[in-house]
Amino acid sequence: MSSRLFAVAALALLLLSGCKDREAEAAAQAAAIAAANEQAAAEAEQAFDAAVADGNWALAKAQGDIVFARWPDTEAAARLRPRYEEARARGAAENEARRLEALWTYQTIAVKGGQQVSAAIHAKEPVDVDGSGPGPVQLIFRDHPEWGRSSYLVLEAGDFARACYRGCRVEVTVDDQAPRRMAANRPDTDEAIAMFIDDEKALWRLLRDARRLRIAFPTRDAGTQAVEFEVGGLDRSKMPRWD
Repeated sequence: MSSRLFAVAALALLLLSGCKDREAEAAAQAAAIAAANEQAAAEAEQAFDAAVADGNWALAKAQGDIVFARWPDTEAAARLRPRYEEARARGAAENEARRLEALWTYQTIAVKGGQQVSAAIHAKEPVDVDGSGPGPVQLIFRDHPEWGRSSYLVLEAGDFARACYRGCRVEVTVDDQAPRRMAANRPDTDEAIAMFIDDEKALWRLLRDARRLRIAFPTRDAGTQAVEFEVGGLDRSKMPRWD
């Protein structure tokens, strides 16, 4: 072999060797990255398992979200996937339960003769009762040492129908049950725009295990209007003498 051919062959071997070295280095780097990803995903999986053991479904879902966002192709992600759906569903249910609970406001106020306790909730959507635009409607259950127990609707504007000063009826619907008519009356007072639903005990009973309560009521200026209350978060223990 001539010296020139020898040099060419040597150069070719050197280039081939360098190429193989780069491929090996790239493969080693890829393997190291994959191992690091597996380790990180496994640690997140452990955090997921710990959250599940504690019954913290929202945290478990968050840990699963991290795994699927950062390391979706890892073995840990494959192991997590079937368990993640349960955590996601339970976490969503917990969040919804907290949302519903937060819709209720409870008060205990010292008054003459003892304490007044109440549970109140605003309608899901405001309603226009006088043409001035949508306004809030509130449902209140109250226990007063002098006035007794009562349930009533409160408006911030407009008024209930004039007929309700003598006595009228509202239509009450719980979830998908058939609507029922209940007697109501608007007290002749300027202290609040309120209308009592006469049978507060029956209305309170209707809320047990209910998710939605719809009340249609006659107004002075806008005919019959209806509002819906998301009542599923009611803490009945806050009104201890009602059950």
